[in-house]
Amino acid sequence: MSTKKKSLVIVESPAKARTLAKLLGSSYNLKASMGHVRDLPKSQLGVDIEQGFTPKYVVPRAKTKIVNELKKAAKDASTIYLATDPDREGEAISWHLEQVTKTNRKTYRRVVFHEITEEAIKRAFAHPQSINMQLVDAQQARRVLDRLVGYKISPLLWRNVRRGLSAGRVQSVALKIIVDREREIEKFVAVEYWAIEVKLAKAAGATNFKATLIGLAGGGKLEIHNETEANEIGQELKQAGYKVSKVSAKKATRQPAPPFITSTLQQEAWRKLHFPAKLTMRVAQELYEGLPIGKEGSVGLITYMRTDSIRVARSAIAETREYIGDKYGEKYLPAHARSFTTRVKGAQEAHEAIRPTKIRREPAMIKSHLSDAQFKIYQLIWKRMVASQMSAATFNNTAIDIEARRPRARTVYLLRTSSSINTFNGFMAVYIEGRDEAEEKAGGRLPPLKKDDKLKLIDLFTEQRFTQPPPRFTEATLIKTLEQWGIGRPSTYAPTLSTIQDRDYVEKDSGKFQPTKLGFVVNDLLAQHFPTIVDIEFTAQMEEELDQVASENKDWVTVVRDFYKPFEKSLESAAELMERVKVEEATDEVCPKCGKPMVVKFGRFGKFIACSGYPECKTTKPFLIKVGVKCPRCGGELVVKRSKKKRTFYGCGNYPECNFIVNTRPLPQPCPQCGGLLTAYGRNIAKCTKCEFKGKIGETDNTAIEPSNAKTPARRAVRKKKKI
Repeated sequence: MSTKKKSLVIVESPAKARTLAKLLGSSYNLKASMGHVRDLPKSQLGVDIEQGFTPKYVVPRAKTKIVNELKKAAKDASTIYLATDPDREGEAISWHLEQVTKTNRKTYRRVVFHEITEEAIKRAFAHPQSINMQLVDAQQARRVLDRLVGYKISPLLWRNVRRGLSAGRVQSVALKIIVDREREIEKFVAVEYWAIEVKLAKAAGATNFKATLIGLAGGGKLEIHNETEANEIGQELKQAGYKVSKVSAKKATRQPAPPFITSTLQQEAWRKLHFPAKLTMRVAQELYEGLPIGKEGSVGLITYMRTDSIRVARSAIAETREYIGDKYGEKYLPAHARSFTTRVKGAQEAHEAIRPTKIRREPAMIKSHLSDAQFKIYQLIWKRMVASQMSAATFNNTAIDIEARRPRARTVYLLRTSSSINTFNGFMAVYIEGRDEAEEKAGGRLPPLKKDDKLKLIDLFTEQRFTQPPPRFTEATLIKTLEQWGIGRPSTYAPTLSTIQDRDYVEKDSGKFQPTKLGFVVNDLLAQHFPTIVDIEFTAQMEEELDQVASENKDWVTVVRDFYKPFEKSLESAAELMERVKVEEATDEVCPKCGKPMVVKFGRFGKFIACSGYPECKTTKPFLIKVGVKCPRCGGELVVKRSKKKRTFYGCGNYPECNFIVNTRPLPQPCPQCGGLLTAYGRNIAKCTKCEFKGKIGETDNTAIEPSNAKTPARRAVRKKKKI
């Protein structure tokens, strides 16, 4: 009696295999490829340019054992199902798996699903497909282009700057965006201006409110350049009479955001959780592939996490609306299901947005089965999906214009106050979207006022301010910028951000990207010798052409050839003309051995300090950036440090004798309550590490915080706030 052969199902990871095995049953043999099983060789270019850019794929030594196991399993199987991820990378993995495991008379089937649920898996296996070679070719074109750029330019950087550097189509553009912004900041000149705020009431003892001077009545512009002008106008306002000139009231609605796509999940995880894109994607992949949830076993909790489509399946929308009606009531449910339009260039509409696989699986129900990071990302995705199908929030917005005029004076000043009162929270009962920069908030509830009401001045304040440079990029704002330009795709954002940090091209300071000297040097060399590689519009156009390969509108070899012809000429020119650049930064230290100046150099593991007399003198020491604040424990200098994960923290320079550390930037002024160490918390708040004190930076003592024209993080600088 012959034993019936099992069907073989190959996926990328053991976690995904476990989840599928539970759903498919004992008739299927599940195997994991552990990602790609073939790639271009690391030791050589691996692209035959003369033979139509033919890739020379090899099985890496580390994958030999896995490939042999897969071959054996394929030989013993009746049918081989390739169940890799539903994108270009996943399609390419399936194609490579077929190529390395191919045996005579074996049937290969491609199964595609966007969530690991019983219904989705049954549907996928009931309607298997063949491998989509257009998607494979699009991935192949990207891989070949990236290999040509990386392996052709990197040796030039090694020869002229230092070993270990790299260039890439997307990473080099990302670096240029950061460098260009930094140069804007360096050129920026802060301009002083003053603001005036008053406190008013209808009568003494009545509810008071604040109003801000915005100009002159009749639309006249008013600029206050210095303290003298501010005091003169302040004195006039103290002698003025105040009258309501206009009351504008209107109802407003705020609509919910659509469910997440890859880029918006990465942005929101940074804003709300301060999770780097790399961590967000790792956790999202764990949620997608499946986690053990008590008696349910391994469960796929979210849909596929690499997507640029905000489309949601009708069944998921219906389930969400039913949940909202049951949980929150009919008033939180709009009359019709919401639909959203994808605005991302090259979006693959066959995909779905990122959503929970089961809406009634509330985050609190499974919290005990998840890690802290898994719970936070799942909760973010769940809330966003539920909110996306809820009613709009409504507001009563009021703006009141007030005229101030001294008796018999010609000048009439115009002040304004506003309020925004939430009358129905709608989707905000579940979720409020994060913001990249602080927003000016409307005031709270105003007393009932009508046109021509007379008002009494209670108090008046003048405040010195300075115009601010454009802000440095965070992970969220950089991903948003790349997406807006159409640069990169869902699978490339996180690796790009990791690469430019790993190469020491940029550093993070208070969560914002700042280019290193090495980053400036590499960017400038690439801009000089390979202008198209760092050109934003050219890179965006290349991404569109790769999309056209995926949609059968372009041949991948033609796309690569058209790119390579001008690129080859740039290579020849750069090989001849690129000059050597010494990436060193001067220090105020001298070598303890030979007395020569010490300089900052870049090595394999980042910055270090070395003697400028090298190679005669080989003295080196760790690179430490002093922050100008003494250690509260031992009196040593606090310095900037970086963890293995490239995160910035602050520690004592006397380590290991003193192991004092803080995660937020130390401030020079001591705590006004206990004299302890203050650190920056958020944009402009100081917190004491010793007591419970919390206050605004610049108001913790009489020390003025001066604006900087160059290296100042973009925050609203306030030097003085004065009551007159």
